[in-house]
Amino acid sequence: MARTIFAIALSYLSGSVLYANIFGDLFKVRDKYALTPDRNPGVANAYACGGFWCGTLTLVFELLKGFLPVFFLTRLPGLRAWGQPIILAAPLVGHIFPIFYDFHGGKGIAVTFGCLIGLFPYTRPFAILAAAFIFFSVIVVVTPHYYRTIVAYITAALAMWLTHIRFAVLGAFLFMAALGCLRMYMAHEEKEKLEVKLLWMR
Repeated sequence: MARTIFAIALSYLSGSVLYANIFGDLFKVRDKYALTPDRNPGVANAYACGGFWCGTLTLVFELLKGFLPVFFLTRLPGLRAWGQPIILAAPLVGHIFPIFYDFHGGKGIAVTFGCLIGLFPYTRPFAILAAAFIFFSVIVVVTPHYYRTIVAYITAALAMWLTHIRFAVLGAFLFMAALGCLRMYMAHEEKEKLEVKLLWMR
């Protein structure tokens, strides 16, 4: 029991490190995040405000903070079965509600992908979420990004249910999708009008 609780806590703490803020400080652009429409400490704003290296380093470390705890901690000997789906979701919880930043975090899209990559060699959940984002970005184009993210999360959750993803993983992702959609709803940005365009109509 103690090992499982420790693994969950470690996974949450990994998610609570906001690398957009760390690299924003390193590249002296963190204050600029407050001037962006959503004021979000995330990958997109790290690229927009800090340039290629700030954005790329933020992306890599945001993926890793989801990947590393899931990949290693879910494989700990003696871990309780109920702890695995919690460990899977914990980095996202930490990112959205980080203890190191007064529980005010980012949206967690990159972290969600990192968590699902951590399930390797079980790659189907990651592939489904990636396919949903690609589909609504280049085939049936949903804009703005706020709505695209919500639609992609919901579609991926439905696809995982229909394709019989492992029950523990499905439960964890349903929670992650709900949390991601809630965070998008809580975003400070002004909600633009939803637009849907087909690829061949652009």
